[in-house]
Amino acid sequence: MVDVDEVMKLMGSYKSDINEWRRFAIFDMNKYTRNLVDIGNGKYNLMILCWGPGMASSVHDHTDAHCFVKILDGELTETKYDWPKKKHTPLETIENKTYGLNGVSYMNDELGLHRMENQSHSNGAVSLHLYIPPYSTCNAFDERTGKKTKCTVTFYSKYGEKIDYHGSKEGK
Repeated sequence: MVDVDEVMKLMGSYKSDINEWRRFAIFDMNKYTRNLVDIGNGKYNLMILCWGPGMASSVHDHTDAHCFVKILDGELTETKYDWPKKKHTPLETIENKTYGLNGVSYMNDELGLHRMENQSHSNGAVSLHLYIPPYSTCNAFDERTGKKTKCTVTFYSKYGEKIDYHGSKEGK
C-alpha cells in the first residue's frame, strides 16, 4: 500500500537542483519527452519529462497507478477531468491548477483523468514523475468526445541515454 501523504511530503522536501537531474533532461523540439531515471526493482518508475513551449500530454488515465509530479524547472498546468459519463460527449473539467518550481501534484484513477501542459510560449519546463506501480499502457481520451484509445508508454531516453527506436515496431 502507498502512503500518499508520506510520498507527497518526500517529493515536496526535495528542492530542485539542476546539477542532479540535468543529464536525464533530454528535450525534443517536436514533442514532450519521457526520460526514465529508475525502475525501482519493478516497484515504481521514476522519470523526468521535458516540455517545450506549448507542449501538453493527452488527457489520460494511469491504469491503477499512483502518479506524483514535482516541478523541477518552469511551470506546468494540470487539468483534471471526470471520467466520461456518456459516449460522444465532451469531458467535464474538475480542476485546473498551475504548479511552479518545486510544486507537487498527485493523481490516480479514483480522482479521474488529467492532462499536463506547459502553457508558456517561450520557456521549457521539466518535471519529475513517480509512478507506483510502473505501468506500460494507459488510455488517452479525446477531450471533445470522450473517446478512449489504448496507448503504449514509451521512453525517449533511459538512464541519460537517448533510445534509438529505428526499426522497432513496439517502441522498446
